[in-house]
Formats: sequence, structure tokens, C-alpha cells
Amino acid sequence: MNSIQSLNGLNFFMADVRDGLGPFLGVFLQQKGWSPAEIGLVMTLGGYAGMIATTPLGALVDSTTAKRAIMVVASIAIIVASMITLFAPTFPVTVATQAVTGIAGAVVVPAIAGLTLGLVKQTGFAHQLGRNEAFNHAGNVFAAVAGGAAGYFFGLAAIFYFMAGMAFFAIIAVLTIKPEDIDHVAARGAAEKAEGDTSDTGQATSYAALLTNAPLIILAVTLMLFHLGNAAMLPLLGQALVARGAGDPSAFTAATVVVAQLTMIPMALLAARLAETRGYWIVFVLALASLPLRGVLAATISDSWGLIPVQMLDGVGAGLLGVATPGLTARILKGTGNVNVGLGAVMTMQGVGAATSPAFAGFIAERVNYATAFFALAAIAALALILWIGATRIVGPACGGAAKAAPAAA
Repeated sequence: MNSIQSLNGLNFFMADVRDGLGPFLGVFLQQKGWSPAEIGLVMTLGGYAGMIATTPLGALVDSTTAKRAIMVVASIAIIVASMITLFAPTFPVTVATQAVTGIAGAVVVPAIAGLTLGLVKQTGFAHQLGRNEAFNHAGNVFAAVAGGAAGYFFGLAAIFYFMAGMAFFAIIAVLTIKPEDIDHVAARGAAEKAEGDTSDTGQATSYAALLTNAPLIILAVTLMLFHLGNAAMLPLLGQALVARGAGDPSAFTAATVVVAQLTMIPMALLAARLAETRGYWIVFVLALASLPLRGVLAATISDSWGLIPVQMLDGVGAGLLGVATPGLTARILKGTGNVNVGLGAVMTMQGVGAATSPAFAGFIAERVNYATAFFALAAIAALALILWIGATRIVGPACGGAAKAAPAAA
């Protein structure tokens, strides 16, 4: 097995580990008698912990050659935290374990991005990002089907043990990536080495330079709004079903994940193709446009069949952005030596939105109803699209392809 195959395997098995229990957590806690607001709050607190840690963790990935070890430690931490939640699902304990999960999960994206960039360099980055995301989503489909089946036949507790198994194979995959195949200078977006050159010639720029990088700031704020509108939708769909008493919650939650993830696989490959041929601007437009429509549909569906178009739209948005976010960040910061800390900064802003979303939506769902919460999320998502299109002159030149010429032609 070569290092690229191991990277593909890492993306497949890590899919079920990175976010901990994901949407299953809300259903698990609801069955333990938690209210929507309590569930949203604990998810938000855990998300904030990850958000605070993301930029420093990105800097760690840029500065260290122990990227494989980082992945191993993160996997173990997520599993230990999740198992503690299973046996002691009290509010203080769950807040603490979600904080650990959030922090450990926060390092996964920059670490995998760094490993990928170090293995394939900038020229092969967009293509391999598409493959990374395709394997990631395939892993999510497998995990949702197998985990959902385990939850259906043996109870939600079985999902915890299934995730531990996935983590074990993720650790095996990352350890089979050959250290000598990783160019750690290229991995942080510094000047790529010539053949046979082992010197580190790329000097990282000041972190303060990130705060004056207009395309990076627009990207970060756009993603913050997108994830503020997006993060709560899937957990809220599961909770809405439980509230109506319609169907088995494990099977329903798994079905919502499967529909979305199956859509994400072709979307990830399409995003890589569009990025290479037309640039990242159009990829973001397509992704951002899908979320307001998804929120409106989620607010108006009356039965479980409605989850199909709702979750297909989730697959469109997440599948495209999974490739476009690290890809565009690497383009914006190419040559700076700060690609992963820059990606961490973008993810911090993204985390602000994602962490706030469950508490925001849970509060509205409890005080008003679920439909109103979905409409509110859709309105926020529309702001992200408006901002991105309005800032085309700023972000367009960094996007490459057709978008690069668009601002000049305007």
C-alpha cells in the first residue's frame, strides 16, 4: 500500500471519528430526557472549545513533522470522550467530553490538509482534495448504515463501540503513510523543494498578515454565516422526528446521513473538477445557494419522505465546500508557509457559526416551533450567498479560473 492509498483509507475511516457522535448525540441525549435547548447548548459549548483551539492547532500542524502522531492522538481522545458520554451522560460530564471532542476534531482537517499538501504538492492538491472528500463521504455512508443498523438492533449504545472500531482502522491507515513521502515544507504552503533538496527555504509570514488578507477574511466570514445556518439542520431534523414520535430515531438519523453523504461523493469530485477548470468562485456560489433552499424545504416537510431532497441539498453544499475551503485557502496563502494556520483561522470563524447554530436553533424550536427554527437558519444562509457574490471583486482574483477574470471584466 502506498502513501496515497493510506491517505484515502485515513479519510474513509476518520469520517466517523472526526465529529464524535455527530447527529446521533442529539438523539441519544433526547432519549435520556434532555430538552432541545439543553442539547443545543452542550453542542455549542463543545463547538466553541474546538473553535478556540483551531487556529493554534493549525499553527501546530504547520510547525511540526509529527502530523501522523497528531492524528493518532486526536482519534484516541475522541473515542475516550465519547465512551465517557455513554456511561455518564450528565450535563457537566457531557460538556467536558464535547469540549475534548471539539478540540480533537479541530485538528483533523488541518492535519489531513497538511498531509495531503505534503504528499501531492500544490499542483495535485485540488484533485486529491476531491478524492479525500469522496472517501470521507463514502466512509460516512458506511458508518451511518452500519452504525444505524447497530443502533436499531442493539440500541444507540452500539454506535459508540462501532465508532471505536472505525478509529482503530483510522490509526492503522495513518501509520502506514510513509514519513519520507511527506514534504513538510510544501505541507505548510511554503516554497516547494526541488528534487533532492532537503532544506527548509519557506519562511512563514507573520500571523498578523492573516488579519489584513481581504480574500481570506471574506472567505472566513462567508463560511461563518453558512455554518451558522447549516450546523443545526441535521440534528434538528432528528429531534423533530423524535418529537413527533414517527419511526425509529436511530434508523431515521442514519437515513438522513446516508442521503446526504451519497450526494456528497459526486459533489466532491465535481468540486475538484470545477476548481481545476473554472476556479473556486463558482464552486462557492453553488454550495452557498443550496442552503437557503434546504432550510425552506426542512421547514415545510410534513413526513419522512421530505428528508430526501433536504439531505440531498445538504450533500450539495457540504460536498462542494469540503473541497473548496482548503483548496481556496491554499491558493490564497500559497508561498507564505502559513497554509494550515490560515485554514485553522478560517475554520475558527466557521466554528463560530457551527457552534452557535445548535443553541440558536434549539432556543427557537423550544420557544416557537421547529418550522420557525428552519426558516431562521435559511435566512442566515442567504446572507452568506449575498456576501460572497457582493465581494466578487475581492475574492475573484484569488479563486482562479473564470472567476479570476470576472472582477476585471466588471
